[in-house]
Amino acid sequence: MPAEANASDLPADARIMEAAATFLRRYGPRRATVVAIADAAGMSHANVYRYFPSKAALIEEVTAAWLKPIEAEVRVIAESPDPAPDKLERILFAIQRGYRDKLERDPQLFLILAEAAQADAPVARKHRARLQGAVQRTIEEGFAQGNFRQVDLQRALALVFDVAHRFVHPAAVMLDAKTARSALNTRAGRVTRLVLQELRGGRS
Repeated sequence: MPAEANASDLPADARIMEAAATFLRRYGPRRATVVAIADAAGMSHANVYRYFPSKAALIEEVTAAWLKPIEAEVRVIAESPDPAPDKLERILFAIQRGYRDKLERDPQLFLILAEAAQADAPVARKHRARLQGAVQRTIEEGFAQGNFRQVDLQRALALVFDVAHRFVHPAAVMLDAKTARSALNTRAGRVTRLVLQELRGGRS
């Protein structure tokens, strides 16, 4: 059986990303420097700049990388053949669970996302657009299926994210870091039921 690949076997850009993620987990973005990350990756800081134009660009790439599984799960749910109300409930829960999992495992990395969302940074904007796209598709399916009463699409989309804000906005998730997950799940369930009720009634 071949031995597992170690860090030196990875392509240079992957080694940089791995070193950056490890450094950010330990120390956060404020103490991160290109020189420190380059040292951790076993290369010169000039080599880091061959792949990433700045520290900010590198941090955005690290953030985008850990967001991909959440986005992929949401996309799979949106593309499934299930009824729109079921899919919307699962999408909102997947976002909430994915954020909470990351907050508990890697609080420094999640803080970067929360601050990016507050600043409307590109990585947060692109991530939000992908999630909104999946929700929009699901709402449109609900209209077509008759599960949701036809109303203005943008109003319906705003309703979902406004009402669920506490559970699906990274900055709001940070504020609930000390709230028990079970309590949040109960509250999120109530909120989701209210959203579905409004969409079914067409009052959004």
